Amino acid sequence: MFETTIAGSLPKPEWLAEPEKLWAAWRLEGEALERGKRDASLVWIKEQESAGIDIVTNGEQFREHFVHGFLKHIDGIDWDMITTMGIRDNRYDVDVPTVTRAVKRNASVHGDEVRFCRAHTKNQLKFTLPGPMTICDTIANEHYDSRPEMAMAFAELLNQEARELAALGVDLIQFDEPAFNVFMDEVKDWGIEALHRASAGLSCKTAVHICYGYGIEQNLKWKETLGNEWRQYEEIFPALNASNIDQISLECANSHVPMSVIGLLKDKQVMVGAIDVTSNQVESPEQVAAIIKEACQYVSAEQIMPCTNCGLAPMPKSVASGKLWSLAAGAALARNKL
Repeated sequence: MFETTIAGSLPKPEWLAEPEKLWAAWRLEGEALERGKRDASLVWIKEQESAGIDIVTNGEQFREHFVHGFLKHIDGIDWDMITTMGIRDNRYDVDVPTVTRAVKRNASVHGDEVRFCRAHTKNQLKFTLPGPMTICDTIANEHYDSRPEMAMAFAELLNQEARELAALGVDLIQFDEPAFNVFMDEVKDWGIEALHRASAGLSCKTAVHICYGYGIEQNLKWKETLGNEWRQYEEIFPALNASNIDQISLECANSHVPMSVIGLLKDKQVMVGAIDVTSNQVESPEQVAAIIKEACQYVSAEQIMPCTNCGLAPMPKSVASGKLWSLAAGAALARNKL
C-alpha cells in the first residue's frame, strides 16, 4: 500500500549540465558524456533506493528534453528547419524542429540506458516516454494532414519502443501528456485513442502523467488565470477511467485542484502528487501524509501511489533529494496510521 514513485525527471549534476536550469545543454561530449549520463543515473537510482522510493527512475539523466530526447532519434524530422510555434495552446512560443516526411524509428532509442538501469537496481523500474499528443504540441508539422494523423504515427513508434523496453525489464512505462490539461476536447476525440495505440500489447503496467507543468514563469502565469479551482482534470478523468491505461498521475500538492476529482478514477491506480515542484521548500513527512489521507476520502488506500506533482529537474540537488526522502517518509507515516 502507498507504493511511492516520482513523475520522472531529477536534477542533473553540475558537471553534466548547467544546474537549476530546465533542458540545459550538456557540458560533456562523446564517450565522456555517455559515462557521465550513466554515473548521474546511478547516483539518482541509489538515492531513490536509500530514501525508500519503491518504483525508481533514472531521473531522465540521459536526455536534455523530455520530448526531444526521443524525437532526436526519429527519422522524418528536420532539426535545421526551425519553426516558432505556440506551445500548450499558445501559452508560450518555442523554436521547434519540423516534421517534413513520414516519421520512422530505425533502432531502439532508450534500450541501452534501460539495460544499464535494470542491472543496477532490484526495485521496480519506471521509464517515461512523451505522449503522442504532447509530441504533436512540441513539434511543427509540414507533412501530415492533421495533428491526429501525426499523433497516430508517433504512437506507433512509441509502441515499438515501449514494447522493447518492457521486454528489457521495465515494470512501468509512463507516457507524459501535459497537453491533456490544455486540449480537453481533443483528449476525448483522439488523444486517448493515440495513447491506446502507444501502449497496445505492453507486458508491463502503463501510466499517463498529466500535470500543470514545471515551475517555470510561463506556467506560473498561466496558473494565475485558472481561478480558485483548477477543474481541467474533471473534464478528462471520466474518459481516462474508461481507458486501458493502468495508472493516472496528477498534481495535488499546493495546487488548486479539488481533491474530489480523484473520485472520478475509481477503477485506476492514482499517482497522487504530494510533492510541489514549484517551491524549493522541502515538505515535511506530515504534510505528505496529510495529502495521502485526504486522497483516501475519494479512492481506496490500495489505489493510491504517492508521487511528485511533476519532474524535479530544475531544482537544486539538495532540495530534490530532500523531497524524495520526505515523500517516502510521508508515505510510511500514512501507511502506519492506516
